[in-house]
Amino acid sequence: MASLVAIAWLFCRQLLPLSRAIDKLGEWLGVIASWLVLLACLVSAINATVRYLVSYSSNAWLELQWYMFAGMVLLGAAYTLKVNEHVRVDLIYGTISDRARHWIDLLGGAIFLTPMCLVMIWFTWPWFVQAWTLNESSSNAGGLIRWPVILLLPVGFALILLQGFSEMIKRAAALRGFHQHEYAYEKPLQ
Repeated sequence: MASLVAIAWLFCRQLLPLSRAIDKLGEWLGVIASWLVLLACLVSAINATVRYLVSYSSNAWLELQWYMFAGMVLLGAAYTLKVNEHVRVDLIYGTISDRARHWIDLLGGAIFLTPMCLVMIWFTWPWFVQAWTLNESSSNAGGLIRWPVILLLPVGFALILLQGFSEMIKRAAALRGFHQHEYAYEKPLQ
């Protein structure tokens, strides 16, 4: 983990273009996640309307909503990290300087975020491979195949890991004076 901090620290200026490219990918995925919210609402409304008007229902429509919700969360998480809107427990973060916040974010990304994402990728990838090999389907009548939604798990955590690396680059660059961080911390309203 120290090597990630060292790389971000030593090469932050050279890695800023890579960070911007990762951020563009995160923004694009954030748009997709936003559209999935609308599509899930539409599918839910259509499913309910059809069920009550013509007494027809399908498990596939309900599972499709679940799949879109998984896409919203797992594709939107990297964007949420990019715009600094993730949930944080604010015990001291709001009272310290920007420089200290950059250090906390840089070290937190290396010590906590990176290992967590690697562990999740490590455990979810074999699950996806098994589901894909077996062409796993829902046990519900008329249900959908499962491997596409299971694939979202390792892909989603890989995207969070990639965005975390981008954030570490930006924090290291900000600490060295090469970058002005775009998203300032907002103190809670309470």
